[in-house]
Amino acid sequence: MVIKLFIASSSGSTSVRTSDAREHATVARHSSRKFNTIKKQQQDVKGFLAANKIEFEECDIAADEDNRKWMREHVPEDSRPATGNPLPPQIFNEDRYCGNYEAFFCAREDNAVYAFLGLTAPPGSKEAEALSKKTQM
Repeated sequence: MVIKLFIASSSGSTSVRTSDAREHATVARHSSRKFNTIKKQQQDVKGFLAANKIEFEECDIAADEDNRKWMREHVPEDSRPATGNPLPPQIFNEDRYCGNYEAFFCAREDNAVYAFLGLTAPPGSKEAEALSKKTQM
């Protein structure tokens, strides 16, 4: 099983045509902040996966239109934002949708990332120990 991490290597076009220079500057700052947040979230997920030796494939939606289409088509309707398209990072195990950054973060806080990813927790991990305690009850 391959974990697919959909990321954006660049912010894409943040240019918005407006007649008011102040409005244009506000839109540009907002886009820049949003991309910086996305970048930090991507780094957080990549760092966790690498530190825990979980193999993953990076799929860049900014550099490859096929990746962008695939990601947008495979994020379930109930996991899409109310407006616009799903933003990276989005996480899949092969074709199975795992979740977005918020879902990953919650799973990490609950020591349940392996279950979130559809993987078996390695022996000795906090997650494996928690599962062992649950089955002994």
